[in-house]
Amino acid sequence: MSAPTTAAPRNPLLDGRPGLVEVLDALDRDGEEARIVGGAVRDWLIGRGSRSDIDIATTAPPDEVIRRARAAGLKPVPTGIEHGTVTIVAQGEPYEVTTLREDVETDGRRARVVFGRSWAHDAARRDFTMNALYLTRAGDLIDLVGGAADAKVGRVRFIGDPDRRIREDYLRILRLFRFHAAYGRGPFDEDALAAAIRNRDGLARLSRERVRAELMKLLVAPRAAPTLADMQRAGLLEPVLGRPGAVETFARLAEVETALGRGADAIRRLGALAVRGEGDAQALRGELRLSNAEAARLAALAGPAPTPGMCEKGQKAFLYRMGREAFEDRALIAFARSRAPLDDAGWRALAALAADWPLPVFPLRAADFVVRGLSPGPALGAALKRAEEAWIEAGFPMGADALAAIVQASLTVAD
Repeated sequence: MSAPTTAAPRNPLLDGRPGLVEVLDALDRDGEEARIVGGAVRDWLIGRGSRSDIDIATTAPPDEVIRRARAAGLKPVPTGIEHGTVTIVAQGEPYEVTTLREDVETDGRRARVVFGRSWAHDAARRDFTMNALYLTRAGDLIDLVGGAADAKVGRVRFIGDPDRRIREDYLRILRLFRFHAAYGRGPFDEDALAAAIRNRDGLARLSRERVRAELMKLLVAPRAAPTLADMQRAGLLEPVLGRPGAVETFARLAEVETALGRGADAIRRLGALAVRGEGDAQALRGELRLSNAEAARLAALAGPAPTPGMCEKGQKAFLYRMGREAFEDRALIAFARSRAPLDDAGWRALAALAADWPLPVFPLRAADFVVRGLSPGPALGAALKRAEEAWIEAGFPMGADALAAIVQASLTVAD
């Protein structure tokens, strides 16, 4: 057990957060303690800046937290009262406050807890050492499990017995990989990885919504590609995806996104990893409980992709028909699969087209055909469709003469 060490004469996480000051003023007094805990402390310690979300641990039981918040003019919301969590809204910002607790009974998915006053017990029931760091209102760093040293060297290590931690909640298998992708440096902690492999069957007991949430965070983490490769070697990627993963394509896409200045996109990366056909997209929708929009985006990846070999006119027609997002998704994944150099001029031009070309709006309307004698009905709809296709093939002209010719040609076909 490490002794508390003073991090600063004043808590650095209080700067610019008047609401946090109010919450701590209400809770950290009169026989009760309150400390900032978890991710915000970890990120501050390793220099990743201050997070927008701040979690607080307290010795006060939930009803006392609510009472004190109301007395201070703050708004308490019992967001997880059965687990001791109350969200306090102060200065328009939410702060999640959880009473110190111990997990006394678990089934691998949920836990029955009892509240207490022991900071050591509260730290011991958390998942990783780097997530069990506390910062007092005065700025003292409290490290009871060696988490500060692990955070600084990028070692994601379970607190205590890794098998026990995982069997308390099998989602911690995915969290191990997600945190390694986000904070790890060097190889996995051997004990943690071995325990994850031993307990892999527990993944099947998790709700797909929880799996989805962890996977999406993992996919956009800084070291996602090598971490997914480790998952695959450990036999843990296929149980999550329901199919083998194309890790090499994923890794190459991450390089393409970086080279082109694109942000990491979870759905695009999921497509590169696990979608080769429309059936894959539909299966993932069920496996990961994807939204309709997410599933549609993955399904759009199953068709042919634009390539630098197309003429510019063909590329623009492709982009217009598909829409910017689907075109860019297909183009970047096709770039990744091509194995072309990252500075390839053709692929870079295609990516620039996807980002920068102003999509034109089809300028013709039903009225342009009605004034020429075509009555509303199926024939009018067909004429509009023919006209739009002719407009695309002509290179999206906007001049009055060109548009009039397109209308006339579409009417002639209708006749």
